[in-house]
Amino acid sequence: QVQLVESGGGSVETGGSLRLSCIISRSHFSLLTLGWYRQAPGKQRELVASMNSGRRTNYVDSVKGRFTISRDDAKNAVYLQMNNLKPEDTAVYYCNYKYGSAWSTTWGQGTQVTVSS
Repeated sequence: QVQLVESGGGSVETGGSLRLSCIISRSHFSLLTLGWYRQAPGKQRELVASMNSGRRTNYVDSVKGRFTISRDDAKNAVYLQMNNLKPEDTAVYYCNYKYGSAWSTTWGQGTQVTVSS
């Protein structure tokens, strides 16, 4: 059973920074595409950042220039550096992975990020 464990969330003021971490207990980690999703109250879960095995990244427009995804394959870890946070970034953040075309249907507990104005 693959496990995903997120950490690093918290409460910050507008303009603050947080670094999220996630450990994924999945074999062949270096071959995976990794991603960070978020879900705000009353909204659908959205993919905000991803990185494939070749280190190519993609970001949703609302976080471009503020968030940076990175990975450490030796530690089975994926990170999300979030700078210049805004109240609209408030959500529960989840990591996920895919090998092939479909994201995993297994999720961790997520980590809460709250940004106050």
